[in-house]
Amino acid sequence: MRVYVPLTLPGLADAHRRGELGPGPLTAYAVTPGLREWYVSDDIEELEYAALGRAAQASLRQLAVDPDAPRRRVVVAVDVPDREAVADPDHSLDPAALGEVRIGKAVPLARAAAVHVDGEDAEADVAAAADALGAADQGDDDARFVVDGADDHELLWYATQEIETLLEDLG
Repeated sequence: MRVYVPLTLPGLADAHRRGELGPGPLTAYAVTPGLREWYVSDDIEELEYAALGRAAQASLRQLAVDPDAPRRRVVVAVDVPDREAVADPDHSLDPAALGEVRIGKAVPLARAAAVHVDGEDAEADVAAAADALGAADQGDDDARFVVDGADDHELLWYATQEIETLLEDLG
């Protein structure tokens, strides 16, 4: 199963140093039955893109609590055995938990298929979104608009062998 693990750039650097994502349990996002039902689609690419988007939103939440992290969302796409990614059936249709899965233990970075990171052009919007997240969660429509602005930026794709260079270039 392909899962999408939300991180920050410091989190990616730590995973690169240690050779694994973790320790567990990890929260990740995947094409779950609840995500399929919510998006009403059979197109696996569309559903995986939705799971990637959910992970990008979770990365934004991590940035909101780490003011020192560079303002770029990071998502690592990892392949794990289906039995290792467990969705909570009690929250399968909860909009806040769509596609969310738990992985009980650390995942070797060697299982990563790709890394997705915001480009430089997204930094200002991501920074504003991270700052506005609390107000958006409280129902502020203007703040929600700012948070949604981060989603206007596509995450860039990087091969796993580019992680070291990516971290050097952004560090």
